[in-house]
Amino acid sequence: MKGVFPLLDIDKIIREAGAERVDERASMKLSEILEDNAKELIQKARLFAKHAGRKSITKKDVLLAASHILESKSP
Repeated sequence: MKGVFPLLDIDKIIREAGAERVDERASMKLSEILEDNAKELIQKARLFAKHAGRKSITKKDVLLAASHILESKSP
């Protein structure tokens, strides 16, 4: 399965977080998780834009969506 995030970029992120070696399956899984989370975030941001009467998603919509997602996942 080919994701939207290049695996070399994902590999770089993992290495910058301190990993010396990265299994390709780990990069693939992180790419999948990031894509799923990005889709969820954009769906929420789209709702905020629509609620504001806009078709364009703004930075504010993305930040608000991220805040709502983080709040809903905290204990």
